[in-house]
Amino acid sequence: MKLNLEKPLLFFDIESTGLNIATDAIIELSFVKVFPATEEDKENPVETKTWKILPWNYAERKQIPINPQASLVNGVHDEDLVGCPKFIEVVPEVASWVKDSDLAGFNSNKFDLPMLAEEFERVRQYCDLRINDPKAPDANKQKAKKMLETIDIDLHACRMVDVQNIYHYMEPRNLRAAYRFYCGGEDFENAHTAEADTIATYEVLKGQLEMYKEPDKYHEQALKNDIDFLSGVGGRPRNVDYAGRIILKEGVPTISFGKYRDKSVKEIFHRDPAYFSWIENGEFTLDTKRQFRLLKEQYAKEEKAIKSRPLDKRQIEDAADLLRNHFGAK
Repeated sequence: MKLNLEKPLLFFDIESTGLNIATDAIIELSFVKVFPATEEDKENPVETKTWKILPWNYAERKQIPINPQASLVNGVHDEDLVGCPKFIEVVPEVASWVKDSDLAGFNSNKFDLPMLAEEFERVRQYCDLRINDPKAPDANKQKAKKMLETIDIDLHACRMVDVQNIYHYMEPRNLRAAYRFYCGGEDFENAHTAEADTIATYEVLKGQLEMYKEPDKYHEQALKNDIDFLSGVGGRPRNVDYAGRIILKEGVPTISFGKYRDKSVKEIFHRDPAYFSWIENGEFTLDTKRQFRLLKEQYAKEEKAIKSRPLDKRQIEDAADLLRNHFGAK
């Protein structure tokens, strides 16, 4: 069946050195880009792209080793990636695929999207260091600035269809079982390679839409062939950052851990400004640090705007009353 799309829907899957978003890295990235169909198309036009990537520590300038447990799952070993490009070398092309697309994946909200965002942040951090390095040649600084312009994409602004959320909502199992259930009863080949998993995810979403066209006794609401609806199945993300260190409570960014758990970020901005430096220098993901910085900048602008606003007559009178009461004057 054709997907009802307003713009391209980019399915993606990642294989990595491990599961720690802050310290591990991508070793394989596969995209399946599904385009809006015309009336004449029998299926949505599709383009695919897969990269093998050398996982790289930019600060120490060395390859990040693959966790042996990860190799058991994805079948990739350190020596298999020798000669492959680093993420910074393919990120302009990656960004061009992501640009102006909605996103889709399997378990992507919890792992693939945060990992992709972290790799983008590492490149941004590397470019910022180059730009601010007084010893760096001008040519390198200009190259870094051009790179930042090329990858100026806000992944948080993308609508994300997590097919696993839909699957677990309807039939809570894993990708292989989902493929058997929705796509004809047979396992797909090469499971746990990024490209096979990505294509299987695309096929599963189409199978889900085909199967749940109408409400039934177990599901009061049918699935809609609509990206906005599908991206909300299972609940829209409540996290401000992918790691969930900042969550939304009634629309208010709130800290979810540590001594300021359940305190709003804005309250801590006024009460303990040094906390933001602790976050910046701590062992948090780059995306978490970025979101704290953005909130800090937002609150600082708001505070500056309030301070620059002239007091009205009522505020002046209230302030005078406070001074008189404090000093006992009449």
